[in-house]
Amino acid sequence: MTDKPITVTSPLLPDLNELNQLLAIIWDSKYITNNGHYHQELEQALASYLKVPYISLFTNGTLPLITALQAAGIKHGEVITTPYSFVATTHSIWWNGLTPVFVDVDPVTCNIDPQQIEQAITDKTVAIMPVHCYGTPCDTVAIQKIADRYHLKVIYDAAHAFGVEQNGISILTAGDFSTLSFHATKVYNTIEGGAIVTHSAEMKQEIDYLKNFGFQNETTVVGPGINSKMDEIRAAYGLLNLKKVDKAIAKRKHVAQKYRLALKDVPGIKMLPEPAGNVRLNYSYFPIFIDKKKYGISRDELYFKLKDHGILGRRYFYPLISSFKTYSSIPSAASSNLPVATELAETVICLPMHHLLDDDDIEKIINAITR
Repeated sequence: MTDKPITVTSPLLPDLNELNQLLAIIWDSKYITNNGHYHQELEQALASYLKVPYISLFTNGTLPLITALQAAGIKHGEVITTPYSFVATTHSIWWNGLTPVFVDVDPVTCNIDPQQIEQAITDKTVAIMPVHCYGTPCDTVAIQKIADRYHLKVIYDAAHAFGVEQNGISILTAGDFSTLSFHATKVYNTIEGGAIVTHSAEMKQEIDYLKNFGFQNETTVVGPGINSKMDEIRAAYGLLNLKKVDKAIAKRKHVAQKYRLALKDVPGIKMLPEPAGNVRLNYSYFPIFIDKKKYGISRDELYFKLKDHGILGRRYFYPLISSFKTYSSIPSAASSNLPVATELAETVICLPMHHLLDDDDIEKIINAITR
């Protein structure tokens, strides 16, 4: 192990002097939470940057998923989703007393397969929860056609999709809701944080009630809400990071281009293709998939060899959500029902991907893999 390992991710950090200036203002105001000045300013700034009509800030990325299901008025039934995601996606369904139904994913994009969605619909199905995996847009047109045909809600887990666009339009405008994560590992972060994107002022107001215990005013509670507000300190931090995120994405793009060029002819390594059409990516992750027969060693062997060389990858997403004890008894969780997702989970490594990687780091990673 080297003295300074190459980490799989690194948080985007605001300028400390600028942050201290904003902290001094917050300290002087003594207003540190409850929809303060910086909270409101960040919502406006993010709506403009992300090209979305309305956005509500949260204290983390899981609570928006839970709240979106509540805001959709879904109280009973089944929600079709992907097993190839971070476990919070399915946890949000469980916390709402709903039943997750897993369907397989597309082998090219790693996103939920629309054909599999339609085959899984029953009279109990109430919603679809897809994930823009690794920031690659789902087939939103096909998914919406299915949702319209069967009168289903669509809630996108867009935790990886900050700033992603198709034909100049934000991918976050698809469906009834899109949720974001601003965790420290993401392209854009507020240390911890998240958001819901919605389409109307009325729905934003409903969501804002739900994230503040359901309070409509000082004496009126309109629903069983929860406390999931973002505080002023993280909102100020987020405003400063928003000024830096474009440069960070440009650096990530450079890393991705270097990886793609160097690894394209290595036997046994598969990479995600670049999306067709006019897509603006954020380069949030760079997964590769290892074919042991062609590459010579397994994914796990490579993972630990890289670790021995001070290169910290991540087997993301492994294991599948459907394999966890909490969900493995669900009939749709059987691996025979999810052959593509199972293979992806058994072969994936996400390589280091962040704005602080320099060319020496990249060359070291490439050399270790090709060697």
